[in-house]
Amino acid sequence: MPGVRLTLIAREVETPYSGMLPGFVAGHYGFHDIHIDAGRLTRRAGGRMFHDEAVGIDVAGKRVLCRGRPPVPYDVLSLDIGSRPNTGVPGAAAHAIPVKPIDGFLARFEALRTRVAAGASRHVLLVGGGAGGVELLLAVQRRLGGGGHMRFTLISGAAAILPGFPDAFRARFRAVLEARRIALRCGARVTAVDDGGVILAGGERIDADEVLWTTEAAPAAWLAETGLLLDAAGFLRVDARLRAVGHDDVFAAGDMVAFEPGGVARSGVYAVRAGPVLAANIRARLAGRAPRRWKPQRRALYIVSTGDRHAIATRNGLVAEGGWVWRLKDRIDRRFMARFNDLPPMPASVPARTRNAA
Repeated sequence: MPGVRLTLIAREVETPYSGMLPGFVAGHYGFHDIHIDAGRLTRRAGGRMFHDEAVGIDVAGKRVLCRGRPPVPYDVLSLDIGSRPNTGVPGAAAHAIPVKPIDGFLARFEALRTRVAAGASRHVLLVGGGAGGVELLLAVQRRLGGGGHMRFTLISGAAAILPGFPDAFRARFRAVLEARRIALRCGARVTAVDDGGVILAGGERIDADEVLWTTEAAPAAWLAETGLLLDAAGFLRVDARLRAVGHDDVFAAGDMVAFEPGGVARSGVYAVRAGPVLAANIRARLAGRAPRRWKPQRRALYIVSTGDRHAIATRNGLVAEGGWVWRLKDRIDRRFMARFNDLPPMPASVPARTRNAA
């Protein structure tokens, strides 16, 4: 937009797409397949990128506080920092490997692979029975090998894996886990983690060499210090126009928000669909126009892979599986990534910009 200066503050120059993370872990994709070159994309949009991490907001002064550079002023702010697994369990932050932030997970997973190759690790345990946890552990097993020298265990605090999904969907994944000889413990709440495994409520101990952590989402702790309105769990409250409640110059979407008009699952399926409305409403705010409502889709398609080039899908209670389902997911993901990586040439000139959108 003429008269607008766009600034992106990002911790990663090459930003990983979480939807393709299991495929990368399983060995189906290379590094560049699952990463967006945020610097190149920002330049193509006529903006500037600060390679840094936001650690706070001065709402009164309209500034973003960064870890390694001076505060960045804004007229309009969009917060899209995602979430992270809740590592509040004693010992989890020190001894478990959280799946988010993904850039940190990728480095730690490579170190895990090195330990497995050296014979130092033989039992991998994953805490979290949601779709992300089930899919990730199947991908890890595929990459590390499911032979007799390796053991894999999935622990879910819920009474069953994949809570909230249709019974037929859960049953198919239980069958996959059994066929792959992955031990499953449901209704088992982890109360502590140490360098030798996990301890369950009631005192039972399960020894493990590696503990992966994909429990329910938690917000960034620094949000509590901003003065913005949060829900009881610490997520940012946003209205139907994706604005922070009480602040028409602060927008947000994705895993970090609590959508006031009604509960929305913290899933990339919804975050991606919110993007176009978020962009339109930021433009509307800068242009002085009325924003529009975001209406989350009622019937989302979920496709969860099984480690190999096979996947199981569900939508509106229906369930399907097969290699063709994985190929469908692969096409959807590659088409999504192409929108950000297959860019046309830069324009010859960029208009002057005066207002700040961060």
